[in-house]
Amino acid sequence: MASERLDVRGEKRIQGLLRAGDPYGEVRDAWYAKESIRDIYQIGDAQLASEFTHRLSGDLQDRSLPPEVNSLGRTIARWATQITNWHHSAVTNGPTEGLNNLIKRIKRAAFGFRNFANYRIRALLYAGKPNWTLLATITPP
Repeated sequence: MASERLDVRGEKRIQGLLRAGDPYGEVRDAWYAKESIRDIYQIGDAQLASEFTHRLSGDLQDRSLPPEVNSLGRTIARWATQITNWHHSAVTNGPTEGLNNLIKRIKRAAFGFRNFANYRIRALLYAGKPNWTLLATITPP
């Protein structure tokens, strides 16, 4: 859960669970890395966000951190330009990823469709609010 959504009780609970079930601090380090990455999007200035992202990617690659956090640092370094471009447009691919996820879940639940029209109708139903008036006018390629 995001740190800003935690109340005092939730913060204490997370800290207690991390102390009890994370003897080497690896999960704690990963959680703090995730929170630091989220901070990129709180920065209002694109140049400052770029500098923060590059510095953070280097910090996450520190050898004292777990290998998963190091890998995250390398990923942030590779995608730094794309990550900081958000400050220019404030557009993400979240809706597209959500739709792709929905379609994949439908496909798994159906155990394979043989008829594209049925697959399409099921996807529209799961997505909600299908425009039934357009259903007959749109044909797959």
